[in-house]
This record gives sequence, C-alpha cells and structure tokens, in this order.
Amino acid sequence: MNKHLAIFLAVATAIMAFSASAQTNVYTVTNVVAVLVTNIFTVTNVVASTPMPGPAPVPALAAPVKTPWQSSISAGLTLTRGNSDTLLTTGGVLTEKKGKINEWGFGADGAYGVNNGQKDVDAAHAFGQVNHLFTDNFFGYLRVNALHDGIADLQYRLTIGPGAGYYLIKETNTTFAVEGGSAIVLERLGSEDNTYATLRLAERFEHKFKDRARIWQSVEILPQVDEFNNFLVNAELGIESALSKKLSLQTFVVDNYNNQPAAGRQQNDVKLVSGLKYKF
Repeated sequence: MNKHLAIFLAVATAIMAFSASAQTNVYTVTNVVAVLVTNIFTVTNVVASTPMPGPAPVPALAAPVKTPWQSSISAGLTLTRGNSDTLLTTGGVLTEKKGKINEWGFGADGAYGVNNGQKDVDAAHAFGQVNHLFTDNFFGYLRVNALHDGIADLQYRLTIGPGAGYYLIKETNTTFAVEGGSAIVLERLGSEDNTYATLRLAERFEHKFKDRARIWQSVEILPQVDEFNNFLVNAELGIESALSKKLSLQTFVVDNYNNQPAAGRQQNDVKLVSGLKYKF
C-alpha cells in the first residue's frame, strides 16, 4: 500500500511539474504573438504617415502671338483754273503683315491728270510680294509687279520673279534690306509685244521717328539677261508726317526709267505726289 501511494505521489508530482512547464511555454508563445502584432501596428503607422505625392501641375500653354494686318488708303487732288486749266488726282491702297516666318505686302496706286483739256498723266501700278524668312535676316521672296503708263505709250508691263534677300538692318524703327533674283517681263510697249528674262537687284530702306513721322526709299534695277543695254530702273523716295493717330500727310517722288522707250517717248518718267493717308 505504501509502495503504491509513493508511486501515485511521484506521478502526480511529475504531471504537476509538466503542467506548470506547459503553462509557462504557452505564456511565452502568447507574449511572442503580442510582440508580433505590436510590430505590425507600428509598420502600419509608418506607412500611413507617408502620403503618396499627387500629380504634378501642368503649366498653361501661352497663347500664340497674332500679327495684325496694317492697311491704309491715300488720296491727293490738284486743281487749277485761270491761265491754266489742270486737274491731277492720285490714290492708293496698301496692306502689309509681318510675322516671324512670313511677310506679306500688297499695294496699288494710280494717277490721272489733264492739262488744258489734254491728258498728261495716265498711270496705274500694282504689286505684291511675299517673303519667307529662313532666319531672322535671310529670306526668299516671290514678287509680282504691274505697270501702266499711257503717256509713255506703255499699255502694260508685268514682271514676275523669285529671289532671295537679306536684312542688313532689322530693328524696331529701322529696316534696310537688299534683294537679288530673276524675273520674266511681259509688256506691250507702243505697238510691240515683248517677253524677256531679266536679273533683279534691289534695296529698300525705312526709318520711323517714334510713330510720328517716317522716311522711306527703294531702288530696283532689271537688266535684260541677253541684252544688258535694255534695262529698267524703278525708284521711290518719300516722307510721311502724322497729323493724328490715323491720319497723316505724305509726299513722295516716283521715277520710272526705261533705257529703250517707245518711239517718240522720253526715257524718264518722274511723278511728285502729295496727299493724305488714312490708316485702318
């Protein structure tokens, strides 16, 4: 009996010791789990405290710069009565636009005069030129020029040709350009119809005085390619003074020279024109 009781107590003591040891191990595992959960929460807090950056703002595009057309009309009148009976009228229209890549210029003008019942001025002129800028100063162009002068017995002269040019001076108030190219001339001079090729050398200058006045000048020479003794020279020199923002007074001289004029006509035709100009 005592032997059995001793065995029972020994087994009971071992079970209690094993139970105590198992409970301690469970608590240790529980502590490990608690530590792992705490670490997970800590990581979550770190992620939450670092917000994702938003999309970068897109800069607004600048509006393209528009270059307006600048246009004007001009008119002049001279009338005398008494010892002389004369009438001289002049008129013109001009429009131009200068952009960063292309430049356009178109114009037309005319003059008609009577002296003591005899027509002594009968002229009309029109032109168009388009420049394409390859750089700020260098450009290619296409030009068309038409002229009628009844007094010089020139029914028409049409000049068409391409070329290239360069701005030697290109500032806000001053421009000076040279041009060179070729052209085809079609004309009826007197009773003859002529068609021939020419070279073209030209220059033009303009200077503005603070939007109150300006001066301009241009010259072009067109020699026939296979006969240099036949050549044309067209020149213009003028001055303009502002009377108001829209209205101005202008005076200019135009010289058309033909080395081989119609029979019985002079080589040189010069016109001095003065009139009012309105800008719009």
